[in-house]
Amino acid sequence: MSTITGATPAIRNYSLFIDGTWTESRSGKFVDNRNPARIAEVLGHVPLALESEVDAAVDAAERAFKTWRRTPAPRRGKIVAAAAAILARRKEEVARALTLEEGKILRESRGEVERSINILDFIAGESRRFGGETLPSELEYNFCYTVRQPLGVVAVITPWNFPVAIPCWKIAPALVAGNTVVFKPATLTPLTASLVVEIFSEAGLPPGCLNLILGSGGQVGDRLVRHPAVRAVSFTGSNEIGGRLYAQGAERMIKVQCEMGGKNPVVVLEDADLELAAAATAAGAFGSTGQRCTATSRAVVVDSIADRFAEAVVQRARAYKIGNGLDESVDMGPSVDEGQLRTVLHYLDEGRREGARILCGGERLYGGEFDGGYFVAPTVFDHVGRGMSIAQEEIFGPVLSIQRVRDFDEALEAANDVRFGLASSIFTRDCNRMFRFVDEIETGIAHVNSGTVGGEAQLPFGGIKATGVGPREQGTAALDFYSEVKTVYVDYTGQKRQGNLY
Repeated sequence: MSTITGATPAIRNYSLFIDGTWTESRSGKFVDNRNPARIAEVLGHVPLALESEVDAAVDAAERAFKTWRRTPAPRRGKIVAAAAAILARRKEEVARALTLEEGKILRESRGEVERSINILDFIAGESRRFGGETLPSELEYNFCYTVRQPLGVVAVITPWNFPVAIPCWKIAPALVAGNTVVFKPATLTPLTASLVVEIFSEAGLPPGCLNLILGSGGQVGDRLVRHPAVRAVSFTGSNEIGGRLYAQGAERMIKVQCEMGGKNPVVVLEDADLELAAAATAAGAFGSTGQRCTATSRAVVVDSIADRFAEAVVQRARAYKIGNGLDESVDMGPSVDEGQLRTVLHYLDEGRREGARILCGGERLYGGEFDGGYFVAPTVFDHVGRGMSIAQEEIFGPVLSIQRVRDFDEALEAANDVRFGLASSIFTRDCNRMFRFVDEIETGIAHVNSGTVGGEAQLPFGGIKATGVGPREQGTAALDFYSEVKTVYVDYTGQKRQGNLY
C-alpha cells in the first residue's frame, strides 16, 4: 500500500486482501477510480473480482473463525484499540485519501476519521463487557445464565459516502463479537477501504479475520449474500438494493441488517431562534454536498416566520465557496460521480416542473475548475408541496425543500409524511411541543435545537419505516446484530429429574 501525502498517489491497480495477503485479481476487468473534483484525474483501477475470489475470501474467513472465536473478547478488543491508535496516527493520510476519491472537503474528512477513531475506541471497550447475564431459576440448586456467541462469517457491504466511518462501525463490532469478516466496499472508494483493511492488519488482526473484495454489487455482493458459509450481512446503501438483500437473506434464514434512505426534516416553529435554525439547516443540507443519509433535505416551517427563515438560509447558501475539497478554504465539494450528479440535476428539473420556487442555486456550475468536476450549486426550493418528488424522494445532493405549514400540528404531520424515518430535528423554546415532537416524530434519531446530522459513538444509530431493518448500529446496541444469545441451565442437585417445570 502507498501512503497519501500532499500529492496524488501514483495510478495503480487496487488489490484484494484475502487470508492476510494483498492479491491481484485474476478477472482482468477494471473500472477507474477518479477524483470527482478533477474527473480527468485517475487515482487507480478497481478490479471487478471473480466469484471464485469471493469464495476464496469466504473460505479464508471460515477457516480463521475456528480460532478467532476462541480468542477471548478482551484480546479481540485490544486489536481494535490498536487499530484506533494507528488510525489516529495516520489521520491526515486517510483524510486526504477520502477527499481525493469521495470529494468531501478536507475538514469534513478529518471529522469522519475522528469519528471512526471514537467508534473503534468505544467498541474496543465493549469487548470487556461482552457477555450475558445471570438470572434466578424457579428450581433450587440450579444456576441459570446467558452467554453471547458469534455467528460465523459476516459480509459487510458499505457505501461510498462515509467510506471510513461506516466500515469501522460494522467491522469493529463484528470482530469483537468473535466473527470473521468479508468486506465489500463501494467501487467508488477502494483507496479508503484498502487503508481501513491495512490498518486492521497492522494492528495485529490474524490472517483471514478480515478480507477485502472489490467489485460490482451485482456479482460480488450477490455471491456474498448467497454463499452458504455467510451467516449474516450488514448493508448500508439504497432501498432498492437493501430490499433485495433482505429478501435474499430471508430465503437462507440468515441475519440481515440494512440502513438505507432518509428524507430528514427540520421543524422550525414561530418561537425558534431563527439564526440558530437557519445555520443548522444550511449545514445539514449542504455539508458533505448533501451526500449523507442524515442530511437535512426538508425544512418544515411555520408560515409566520417562513420568509425570514428562507432569507437566512439562502444567505448562507450563497456564501458557500464551492470547489476542490483539498483547498482548505472551500465549504462544499462535488457530487461523487457523474451518475450522482445526473440524479441531482434530475430532481432540480422535477422541482421546477412541479411548481416549487427556486430561491437560489438550481444548476450545475461551469467555468474554471468547475468544468473539470461534478459541481452543483447549493439549492433552496420554497413553497414545496408535500406530494412533490423533491419532498418525498431522497436526492443525495445539496438541495433543501422548504415546506410551509400553519402550526405545530401540521408541521408534525408533514414531517412524518414520508416513507423514510432516519433523523429529524425541531427548533423551539416550548418544552411541551419539544417533548411531544420527540414522542410522535417517526424517526430513529431526534434532535432538539440542533440539526439532523451528527452522531456519537456510544449512542445507537439507525432508523425506522423504509430507512432500516435489523438491530441498531453503533453504541451498546452494535454487538446485538453480530451475536446470538445462548441460555444455559446448570442443575447441581445431583438428583434425577423428569425435566423442568414446563
